[in-house]
Amino acid sequence: MSNRKHCDYTCKNHQIVPASVYLVTAHARARFINAKRCINDGRTEYNNADRFFSDYSSPLRQLYSYTEEPEFALNRDYFEEDFRSHARGRRWIELTVEEQRAYVMKLLDALEVTDRDKRLKVARAILYLAQGVFDECDTEVDVLHWSRHNVFLLYDMGIFTALLELLSMEIDNNQACSSAVRKPAISLADSTELRVLLSIMYLMVETIRVQTEDDRPEWRAAREAFKNELGSPLYNGEPFALLLFTMVTKFCSMNAPHFPMKKVLLLLWKTILFTLGGFEELQEMKVRGRERLNLPPLPEDSIKVVRAMRAASPPASAMELIEQQQQQKRGRRSRRPLVKQDSLDTYNERDPFKNDDARDEEEDPEDTDSGIEGEVDPLDRDVIIQPPPPPPPLRPPTERVNFPKGLPWAPKVREKDIEHFLETSRNKFIGFTLGNDIDTLVGLPRPIHESVKTLKQVSEDISSSLYFSLSVTNTQIHFSRCPSSLLLYLIIGEEEVEETPTEMLYLGMLPNLSQYVIALLKLLLAAAPTSKAKTDSINILADVLPEEMPITVLQSMKLGIDVNRHKEIIVKAISALLLLLLKHFKLNHIYQFEIVSQHLVFANCIPLILKFFNQNIMSYISAKNSICVLDFPHCVVHEMPELTAESLEAGDSNQFCWRNLFSCINLLRILNKLTKWKHSRTMMLVVFKSAPILKRALKVKQAMMQLYVLKLLKIQTKYLGRQWRKSNMKTMSAIYQKVRHRLNDDWAYGNDIDARPWDFQAEECALRESIEKFNSRRYDKNKNGDFTPVDNCLQSVLGQRVELPEDFHYSYEMWLEREVFSQPIQWEGLLQNP
Repeated sequence: MSNRKHCDYTCKNHQIVPASVYLVTAHARARFINAKRCINDGRTEYNNADRFFSDYSSPLRQLYSYTEEPEFALNRDYFEEDFRSHARGRRWIELTVEEQRAYVMKLLDALEVTDRDKRLKVARAILYLAQGVFDECDTEVDVLHWSRHNVFLLYDMGIFTALLELLSMEIDNNQACSSAVRKPAISLADSTELRVLLSIMYLMVETIRVQTEDDRPEWRAAREAFKNELGSPLYNGEPFALLLFTMVTKFCSMNAPHFPMKKVLLLLWKTILFTLGGFEELQEMKVRGRERLNLPPLPEDSIKVVRAMRAASPPASAMELIEQQQQQKRGRRSRRPLVKQDSLDTYNERDPFKNDDARDEEEDPEDTDSGIEGEVDPLDRDVIIQPPPPPPPLRPPTERVNFPKGLPWAPKVREKDIEHFLETSRNKFIGFTLGNDIDTLVGLPRPIHESVKTLKQVSEDISSSLYFSLSVTNTQIHFSRCPSSLLLYLIIGEEEVEETPTEMLYLGMLPNLSQYVIALLKLLLAAAPTSKAKTDSINILADVLPEEMPITVLQSMKLGIDVNRHKEIIVKAISALLLLLLKHFKLNHIYQFEIVSQHLVFANCIPLILKFFNQNIMSYISAKNSICVLDFPHCVVHEMPELTAESLEAGDSNQFCWRNLFSCINLLRILNKLTKWKHSRTMMLVVFKSAPILKRALKVKQAMMQLYVLKLLKIQTKYLGRQWRKSNMKTMSAIYQKVRHRLNDDWAYGNDIDARPWDFQAEECALRESIEKFNSRRYDKNKNGDFTPVDNCLQSVLGQRVELPEDFHYSYEMWLEREVFSQPIQWEGLLQNP
C-alpha cells in the first residue's frame, strides 16, 4: 500500500478506492465541516431551493418517497429489456451521441402507441435515462453527470412536449378519477402513470434550471429556450404552471384523490422558480426597475446583510438562572467555565418548553421565555454553563468573521411618513392642511424646515433617506393620485402592459385565483404537524402509502418516517411557492400582490401560520425524518445495509433539518408580507395572541429566522401594552439591534394607540374596490367599466363601420327626412366662437 499512497487509498472495509473518488469524498467532508461552522455562527445560507452549500442531489432525493424504492429496479429492467435489442451488448455510456439520439427517437415513437401498458414501460425507460443510468455508474457523481447529460438530450429530442400530452390525457382520464373516488383506500399503485410522468418532468425542469460553470454553449441556449417555453402560453393558451394549478384544485375538490400531490407541488414550485426567477433574479430586477424609473439605488442588498448577521443565543435554562442568582447572592463565582455554544442541539436538550403545552399568555417573563439575550449579564452572552469539557480547538484567524459595527440596516423614510409629519405640524402651527403635499413649508417654523430636510436627505453620508418603493412608484399610483395621468389614459386608449412571464401567469391565474389559494392552504393545513387527522380532511398520503400495509415494527417505523418526511416536503414546496408568487407579483404590479394577499387573508392564512408555529419549534427544526441510505442516488449506487430499529431512530447525521428551517423562514416571510403596513391585519396578530408563539420561535439560533420573528413582534409591540414591553425588554433591545428603523415610527412607545379605530371590514373593502377597478381597467375584455377609452378623433369616428338593422333600409328615407331635412341647422353658428 505504501507504493500506491499517492494514487489509491484504503477504506475501512479494506477496499481500494481511486484517488479521484477519495478527493471527491474529502471535498464533501470539508464542505460539511464548513457547513457545521456556519451553523455554529448562526449564519446558515438560505437560498431559493433549500440547496445548502451547493448540494445538487438534495432537490433530486426529495422527489421520491422511500416506498418508491422498488420501482428504481423496475425502471432499469424495462430499459435494459428494450435497449438490449438496440445496442447489441453495448452499454448506454459507450454509445456515441448520435446513437443515443437515435435510441431516444425510437422511445419517442413508442410513446405514441395506444396500449397503456406499453406506454408505461417506455415512460419508465425514459425515467431511467433521466435518473442517470445508475446501473452503469460506480459513484453518485457519475449518476448526476449522466443524468444531466441525458436530460438535455431528452429535451433536445422533444420528450417534454410528448410527456405533456400524456400528462393532459391522464388528468382528463375520468375513468381513473371515478375509480379512485370509489376506493376506500388509495395507495401508491393508483398514481403509477402520473408519478412516472411527473418524475421525468421534474428531473428535466430541475436539471435544466440549475446552471453550472462547465455547461456547454448548446446547453445554455437550451436553458433559455426551455425557460421561455415554460413561461409562455404555449400549452392550450396557458403557461405550464396553470396546468399544475388545475391539478391542485382538482385534487382538493376530491374529484381526483389519486393525484400525487407532492410531485405536483414540487414541479409547480420549480417551474415558477425557473420561469420567474429566484431571490437573486428578483434583486437584479429591482435594481433595473429603479434605474428605469430614475429612483435612488437600494441602500443595501438585503440578502447580503442578513447573511452577515449573527444570530442571538438561546437563553440559559431556568435552573441555571436560579443557580446563578443564588451564587451571586453568596458573593461567589461559578467554578464551572463558560463554554461557547456550538450548536442548537445542545440547548434543545435543555429546552424549558420541550414538554410543555403551547401557552397563550401575553405577558410571560423575559428571563424564562425569551429567545434573545442582552449584552450586560455574563449569562446573556453567547454561552451556556456545562460540565468541564475538553478545551475546544482554536480556530485559525482566517476563519474569523468581521461583523459591521453599528446597526445592520440603513433607516428608511416613506413619503407617507413625511406627509403625516407635515400635516401634524400644519395643524399645530397654521391650523389647516394641504393634503398630499410634502414640499410647501410656508408658515412653518425653522426647526420644521430642518426636520423635513433631514427626512428628505439623500446622501451617502447620511444613512436615512426618503425611500420610494418600486412597487408603489409604478403606474398604479399615478392613476390614483394624478388626474392628468388618468385623463391621458382615457384619451390615448388601452394601457400598455409588458408581456412578462409574471404578467402572463397572473392573467392565467386571475379567473380562478381564489380557488388556487384555498387549495394551497388546504394542503398546507393537512401537512402541518399540529393538524389532527379528521375524517373529512384531504388525504395527502395517496402517493406514499404502499398497497400492502406494514406488518413488522421495522416496516412501520420506516413508513412513519416516510410519512413525516412527505409532509415536510409538501410544507416546504407550498411555503416557497407562495413566497415566490407574492414577491414577483409585488414587483410586477402592487395590485397583483394585494389581490393574492387578500385572498390569503380571507382564507385564514394568518391563523394557519400561527397554528403552524404553535408547537415545539426546536423539535420541528431538529427532526430527523430521513433515512440517508434510502435517499437517491445513494440507494441505487451502494449496496443496501441492513436496517434496524436503532438505525432508524438515530436518523441522519445532520444536527438540524434544513428542510424544516427553510419552511419556517418562508412562512414567517409570508406573514410579514401579509401584515406589513396593514393596521387591521396587524391587529389580527394581536387578537390571535401571536406574541408568545413568536417569542418561542426565537429559540432557533438562525439569523434570518430570528429577524423575521422580530419584525412581526415589532409591528404589534405598540398594541401589546406597557406591561408587556416592560416584561420583555431584552426582546425590545433585540428589535432595536436587528430590525430596520423608521425614523417617525413610535413602535416602542405606542402613544395614544388605544384610541385608533380598528375596522377590518372597511379597510379590506376599500382595498378590494381599488383592486377590482385595476382588474376591470386592465383585463376586462368587455370594456364596460368607468375606464373605457373614449375616441375623440373625428376621422376615426366617421370612418367606423356601423352595423345597422335590416329594417333600417326600408325606413331610411323617412328617418332622413325626419332627423335631418326637417331640423333647422344654423351652419354659420358652428363657425363662430362660443
